[in-house]
Amino acid sequence: MSSRQLCLSEENLPFFEAIASETRLRLLGRLAEGEANIKELASFLGLSSAIVTRHVRQLEQAGLLQTRMVREGGAIQKRCILSGGEFVLSMPLPQRESREYCEVSIPVGQFTDCHIRPTCGLASEKKVIGSFDDPRCFFLPERTDAQILWFGRGYVEYRIPNGLRPDQEAEELEISCELSSEAPGYQEDWPSDITFWLNGHKLCTWTSAGDFGERHGLLTPDWWHVNQYGVLKTLRLKEDGVYLDGSCCSCEGISAFDLQRGSWTLRFSVEKDARHVGGCTLYGERFGNYPQNILVRTACRQKPRGS
Repeated sequence: MSSRQLCLSEENLPFFEAIASETRLRLLGRLAEGEANIKELASFLGLSSAIVTRHVRQLEQAGLLQTRMVREGGAIQKRCILSGGEFVLSMPLPQRESREYCEVSIPVGQFTDCHIRPTCGLASEKKVIGSFDDPRCFFLPERTDAQILWFGRGYVEYRIPNGLRPDQEAEELEISCELSSEAPGYQEDWPSDITFWLNGHKLCTWTSAGDFGERHGLLTPDWWHVNQYGVLKTLRLKEDGVYLDGSCCSCEGISAFDLQRGSWTLRFSVEKDARHVGGCTLYGERFGNYPQNILVRTACRQKPRGS
């Protein structure tokens, strides 16, 4: 059975007008039982043939029935039959502004600058990189293989390539990562104030509750027995402010962060004058509970003409 697709438009107004009548609906119901001529329809509806003819014409124009002229008993009469198939109504969907996105996945070991204090260290999926509590190990070539890194105080900084075209600007920026405090070994109750920075501007400070290790991380290798997993945090820079996990933490809009430069800097720090100096641990896609690196996702839009 064929179907006819309908949408809410002026083009299909004859169809909706045709079915907006109890009389015409009764007429269609009668034809569902079999074809009939105008006289038979008029008798069924209790109306004159002239009125029924007008109703039939409207239904025919809407494509709901068909007519044919036949000779019966020496006279020509119009017989009516339902059009075959079904009618499918498509409701309009909300119009959403089309967006383009740029996404960068940054392994935790691919930082471009750091200044850290012990306790500290790095490890790949298979082994410790260098030795524990030696900041010099953060400059070993193997550091790029790190799937976890930790430090007691200071910062690590990453450089993010700007993927916007010259005719685009950033409408919204999202940064997500898994992180926790850093204690010797691990301590579930070990608060730490971890601050996020972008292009030298402070985004916000989040207090991690602890350095979690009482249960094994979902992705953490079996040979690793200290800090196991972190908390997934999501920062969003929007036109009206900075949001951490959906809660506004700054009224500075995205335009304040100089995103037209060729590359951006993203820093994670534990400041020496913070209330809770409890270190920071960053987890990559093969450590912790979440299979991701540091993700930076930018929603783009066309620049206004003349800008």
